[in-house]
Amino acid sequence: MARGTESAASTPGSRGPRSSRRRDRWAAALLVASLLLFAARCWADSGEAPPAVTQKVPSAAELQNSFPLPYALRRFVNLSRAEARAIIRGEDDRLLVIVGPCSIHDPRAARDYARLLQEVREEVKDDLLIFMRTYLEKPRTSVGWRGLISDPALNGQEDLARGLALGRRVLLDMNALGLPSATEFLDPLVAPYLEDVVSYGSIGARTVESPVHRQLAAHLAMPIGFKNGRNGDIQSAVNAAVAAVAPQKRLTTDTHGRVRIEQAPGNLDGHIILRGSESGPNFGETFVAEAKERLQDAGFSGARILIDCSHGNSGKRYEGEVVACRSVAEQVSAGNSAIGGVLIESFLVAGNQHLDPGVTKLEDLQYGCSVTDSCLDFNMTKDLLRELRAAVVQRRAQVAQAWQKANS
Repeated sequence: MARGTESAASTPGSRGPRSSRRRDRWAAALLVASLLLFAARCWADSGEAPPAVTQKVPSAAELQNSFPLPYALRRFVNLSRAEARAIIRGEDDRLLVIVGPCSIHDPRAARDYARLLQEVREEVKDDLLIFMRTYLEKPRTSVGWRGLISDPALNGQEDLARGLALGRRVLLDMNALGLPSATEFLDPLVAPYLEDVVSYGSIGARTVESPVHRQLAAHLAMPIGFKNGRNGDIQSAVNAAVAAVAPQKRLTTDTHGRVRIEQAPGNLDGHIILRGSESGPNFGETFVAEAKERLQDAGFSGARILIDCSHGNSGKRYEGEVVACRSVAEQVSAGNSAIGGVLIESFLVAGNQHLDPGVTKLEDLQYGCSVTDSCLDFNMTKDLLRELRAAVVQRRAQVAQAWQKANS
């Protein structure tokens, strides 16, 4: 009987111990799901938002220890900052060129691009100082992919801990390849993780009027460009540069994540970037003259102006970048000394492609093509860099001729 009972207990459809455990697990899962649904309905009925979900991230100090900046690269960053500073102040007659992808979404493609750019950098170094555009955070007008730091997997499942580590590694790689990094500082809490490996920073059109970002600029030990507002307002950028000059106290976190009050020393190398507006470009000679006059009125008599060839100045079309960049080259060739440099969006492949995080299959993305704004391809970029170099040579010759005439 015992054997027969055991056999019966193990036949299909019988209620043995294994079936019982499986049934209990299903019951528990249904109970949890019901409780979660009930809780969600309670939150909805109460009119209150559900509690925030938190994720632990390493401190800036921990990340710097995991991905340290070697002494040789620290010297390289400091030298690059000094060179950019000299151009902004008008002490170096070269142009500062910040060029690279609209945003870094594929570190491998970024490295491939950087190797090509480094070759051109060496070729034109007497006339152009080239920094690589390494933008890791993306401001969004509404929604969309927020950049490598927020969403390194490009799938909408944001992982800031991984993104911060990957972003720092990208910046270290670019510097190791001999290319100084330039980036936009968007989230002030991210800055301590990256600032020691960045040689040039910008404050974007959406945040240029933010007191917190102006305070951040006063702290950062590098040249900072302030873009005009999205409506084309140049004065907002001038005001930001003025605000960043002053030493000031700001509430921030140290590299260990502790909240503190810091005495920011002020930044003497703030300047403005003309990036166009929703109503049209502002790279022309008239706009440059107006920007120069406003800077002089604000006490920045020697500060030079950078022109963003993309965004409002290109109509967000890479073909428009060519028009803007050639206009800058013409102005420089004519002897315009107020222009100190340009920003160019460029990648391996021209144009851009749509990325819908969590929907787009990554294997369907074209290698080396931007997933944000439209970019020039590298061959177009190389041609424009050589045109800018020729413009600097021409401007230099005009200055020499004027000096000889004045002293003859």
